Amino acid sequence: MNTIVAPSLLSANFANLQSDVEMINRSSADWLHLDIMDGVFVPNISFGFPIIESIKEICKKPLDIHLMIVEPDKFIKDFASIGAYMINVHYEACTHLHRTIQKIKNEGVKAAVTLNPHTPVVLLEDIICDVDMVLLMSVNPGYGGQKFIPNTLQKTAELRELILQRQSKALIEVDGGVNLETGKQLVQQGANALVAGNFVFKSANPLQTINDLKML
Repeated sequence: MNTIVAPSLLSANFANLQSDVEMINRSSADWLHLDIMDGVFVPNISFGFPIIESIKEICKKPLDIHLMIVEPDKFIKDFASIGAYMINVHYEACTHLHRTIQKIKNEGVKAAVTLNPHTPVVLLEDIICDVDMVLLMSVNPGYGGQKFIPNTLQKTAELRELILQRQSKALIEVDGGVNLETGKQLVQQGANALVAGNFVFKSANPLQTINDLKML
C-alpha cells in the first residue's frame, strides 16, 4: 500500500490558490490538508470559511481539515456541511474528547485526534478504537517550514503498538518537517499518511515530489 500524501495548503501561493489547487488535482496526492488556525490555540491565523468554500468548488481531492482552534465543537457542523472528509481536533483543545469525536461521526465525517509534540501517546488508550486517524504533530503547530522533531519517530512507533494492542483501525498521520528522509523514517515506524507543505509547494517539481512521497 502506497503512503497517503496530503499536501498542506498553508504553504501554497495565496496570490494564486486556484493554480496550486489545480496542480494538486492533477497530482497523485490523496488528500488536501487544510490548517485552520484561530490565533488563540496557536499563535497564528490562517483562513476561514469563504476560502474553504472556494477551494471546495475546484478541489477534486478529499479535504483533511485540521482544527487548531479552541472550542472546535462549535464549528464541527459547519466544516461537515462544507464538505470535509476528515476533521482533526486537538486532544489539548477538547475537554470532552469522546463527545467531540462522536459529534464529528454523527455528521457523517471521519474523525481524527491530533497530539502536540509534548502530548504522550498513552493518553489515547481510551479513545483509540473510536477514531479513524491520529495526527501526530512533528513540529509545534502554528507555522509552516519548521524543523522536524526527532522524538516523533518514537511516538509513531508507540502509537502503532497501541493501535495493534487495541486492534484499532486508526490510521497514523504525521505533520511537520516532512521530507523524503523524515518521511521514510516515519513510514518505517508505522505512519500511513504524511502531510507536507513547503517540501511540496516550494519544490522545483511538486508533482514529482508528491510521487516520491507516495513511494516511501
